[in-house]
Amino acid sequence: MSLEADSFSPIQQTIKAEVINRPSTTLWQDARRRFRMNPLAMGGLFVLILIILYALVGPFLTQFNYYSNDLHSTLIPPSWLHPFGTDELGRDILTRTMYGTRISLVIGFGSVLINLTIGIFYGGISGYFGGRIDNFMQRLIDIIFSIPDLLYVILLMVTFGSGLKNIFIVLGLVNWVPMARIVRGQILSLREQEFVLAARTLGASTRRILMKHLLPNSVGQIIVVAALQVPAAIFMEAFLSFIGLGIQPPLVSLGYMAAEGRVDIPAYPFALFFPAVLIAILMLAFNFVGDGLRDAFDPKMRK
Repeated sequence: MSLEADSFSPIQQTIKAEVINRPSTTLWQDARRRFRMNPLAMGGLFVLILIILYALVGPFLTQFNYYSNDLHSTLIPPSWLHPFGTDELGRDILTRTMYGTRISLVIGFGSVLINLTIGIFYGGISGYFGGRIDNFMQRLIDIIFSIPDLLYVILLMVTFGSGLKNIFIVLGLVNWVPMARIVRGQILSLREQEFVLAARTLGASTRRILMKHLLPNSVGQIIVVAALQVPAAIFMEAFLSFIGLGIQPPLVSLGYMAAEGRVDIPAYPFALFFPAVLIAILMLAFNFVGDGLRDAFDPKMRK
């Protein structure tokens, strides 16, 4: 019996075998979608934007400056002219909080930029080469990590002296260790992947592998750590200014204003209340954003 081609006919497919339930997305698109679905993270981001606008645009909308004294208007309670009141030298607290928030934000973002530079460089080299180099570099980190951060910061500030530039240096020298450890862990988990082996086989240099393949695939964790380090730097600067080792006049920060206001707590609590509330709001907003970024970049949270 011979089989003819005309004896066969294709079956009509009534059910689709493969249906794409949702369009494919990249890591960044998926992270952005999950971040937007987090109400606390979006609320924290909205508050941060408002605070940044308050610090950048606010000083142009007020008739006062942050350093001029007016001894005829000392310690005035909050009023229409002075919504946050005035301090013991007659300076408008609202205007001073605007400039203080600006300095605190500059210190937070600037110190994290230094942490990123040192931590990515150190952790990337340690994780990529491994072996004795990694062991030696990690023992140095263990020695640094064994010293309490508070003691480390105070000793460095006493050595270098107070001031804005020295705060950048000190916070940059202290807070890069967690970043280095995160980057090292990410590089260790990625360096044996197939795309890295393919790059080595094609003759890619160590610098190219690190900069073009390994670090871009670690950027999610780096962003999360950086977002959580900004409030830590702001709080550390506030503490240093509170004990007299941070910002010095005529500059002003939220921590310095809190240090000034604590003297007048019994009779004039508003001098401490407003800068302290701004510090608390900054801490909460950055932590909400950092937690939201952590959940957005975590593959276990994907639905």
